Amino acid sequence: MTDTRSLDVRPAGRHALLVELPDAERTAAFHAELLRRRAAGTLPPVEEIVPGARTVLLDGVARPGELARRIAAWDVPARPADTGGLVEIPVRYDGPDLARVADLWGVGADEVAARHSSYTYRVAFCGFAPGFGYLTGLPPELHVPRRETPRTRVPAGAVALAGPYSAVYPRATPGGWQLIGTMPDPAPLWDLGREEPALLTPGTRVRFTAEGGTP
Repeated sequence: MTDTRSLDVRPAGRHALLVELPDAERTAAFHAELLRRRAAGTLPPVEEIVPGARTVLLDGVARPGELARRIAAWDVPARPADTGGLVEIPVRYDGPDLARVADLWGVGADEVAARHSSYTYRVAFCGFAPGFGYLTGLPPELHVPRRETPRTRVPAGAVALAGPYSAVYPRATPGGWQLIGTMPDPAPLWDLGREEPALLTPGTRVRFTAEGGTP
């Protein structure tokens, strides 16, 4: 349960609140509680709820001061482990940084695929580019640093690691994450023809499945 004394609720303009939390896990729990209360009809009208690494922005709040006082009185339970839709992403573990990550993990390159695909991840928040989800779920001993020199172009579909996060690049962009694999068809990650363009939205669970091409 999240101690609401650890929350820092700040006004953000006239109709928004920025809630700061101590860590990613409590941020995810608070975000889940907001969605639960909104679905139950017990959350005052909020136009947008936008989670970040350690913040949640509530925008379009009619009475932000009143909502801030309510939040201060909440008991926020721990985030349930098995809620949220599940998306499976096929991966060829053929990234140019696979050997570097294997060295950092102290394993062979084939073991990187086995370990990375053995966890269930969760989209903590989105950003950087449309459809780019920051996935948590790797244990701390498998966290890796960003590359010392970012690439000027990372191809769409690249499966990457940096710090506590894993991700899939929906489109070609510059990037400094360690590339360990490729999603063969990244088009579903961002589709403006769908009602919800982003495949990976906050709270979604993700599993990677190894395809052919594993070293």
